[in-house]
Amino acid sequence: MTPGEIFTPPGALPLPANVDLATVTLEVVNTGDRPIQVGSHYHFFETNTALTFDRAAARGFRLNIPAGTAVRFEAGDTKRVELVALAGTREVYGLNSLVSGKLDAAPKGRDVSPKRPSARKPAPKKRK
Repeated sequence: MTPGEIFTPPGALPLPANVDLATVTLEVVNTGDRPIQVGSHYHFFETNTALTFDRAAARGFRLNIPAGTAVRFEAGDTKRVELVALAGTREVYGLNSLVSGKLDAAPKGRDVSPKRPSARKPAPKKRK
């Protein structure tokens, strides 16, 4: 069995997924020195800061892949990914706490781009 797999009776029509939801395709670069894996339902806007992409365009979107699967970004990799709009109540809580509320509300001051240190930035050199 594949994660997210649905068993249907023989001859049944395919079940459509993510119908009528907005999508966006982004180029993502892992600028870090380690692989990063992002799950199917993770708010892509809040992913690891070593992933470089248009974060503003990713706000309110997740990977458009089957439930229970993930995309792995090896160190230095560049990938094009399709994202699909989050549906339902369009509320995001937890994760990296950049939104913590309704996606359709006006963004908070820090709800633009993660401001944490990134794996791609070298540590400051010690002075002698």
